[in-house]
Amino acid sequence: MLKYIINSLFFLCVFIGFSQEENQTETDTTATDSIVYKQRYGLRVGIDLSKPLRTFLDDNYQGFELVGDFRLSHNFYVAGELGNEKVTRQEDNFNFTTSGSYLKLGFDWNTYENWYGMENIINLGIRLGLSTFEHTLNEYQPYTPNQYWNEAESGIMGEEMLGDYSGLNAQWAEVVLGIKVELFRNIFMSGSVRLNYLVNETEASQFPNLFIPGFNKVTDGSKFGVGYNYTLSYLIPIFKANKPKKKKREEAVEEEPLPEN
Repeated sequence: MLKYIINSLFFLCVFIGFSQEENQTETDTTATDSIVYKQRYGLRVGIDLSKPLRTFLDDNYQGFELVGDFRLSHNFYVAGELGNEKVTRQEDNFNFTTSGSYLKLGFDWNTYENWYGMENIINLGIRLGLSTFEHTLNEYQPYTPNQYWNEAESGIMGEEMLGDYSGLNAQWAEVVLGIKVELFRNIFMSGSVRLNYLVNETEASQFPNLFIPGFNKVTDGSKFGVGYNYTLSYLIPIFKANKPKKKKREEAVEEEPLPEN
């Protein structure tokens, strides 16, 4: 009799333990499937590292650029850049300096679907750029068809061209392709390449725009230009929004019964 009672209690304990384990498994699975990850929304600000580095390495260049973006939705960001540049260039017959400031505003669209808990970005974006600047013609050597006799071509001015050409501006559009990677908590490293299209510009009557701050080098006969930046930025979180975590379980495939003969 005692043996029967002990065996009954043993089987009862095993049954209860199995039932509890099964219920716990279902609860854990359900909890895992329903976990939500609160994504951060806020303002990200930083600087373009390439311009201070170029300033340090190139005596003929000075530049600085601030970058920023603000997250509006899961994949949509408003973004912009604010900066200034000063460039001195030597051409065949003249030497000039261009200096000015620029502003770019637009948006970025994140095309990358992150793993759970990650906030990296592969973005495609558009910017509208505006620049105000001036040129200074430092040196000018008139073109002479006969260098031996130093005969200047008629209609070409010499020292009269030297000086400042101010009050200039330009507007352009650019397509941006970039990537942002979170190195540490709230700290991002990013890089981008840009294809620019010059929409409008004002030129001095005697001196063309060979460089536009923010747009970069202007090619004669072409309205296209290219640019790039490498930035280090910090995210200032303002609020969080839930994003459901994707389910990881694989659904079992039921086999269809064979037809009866």
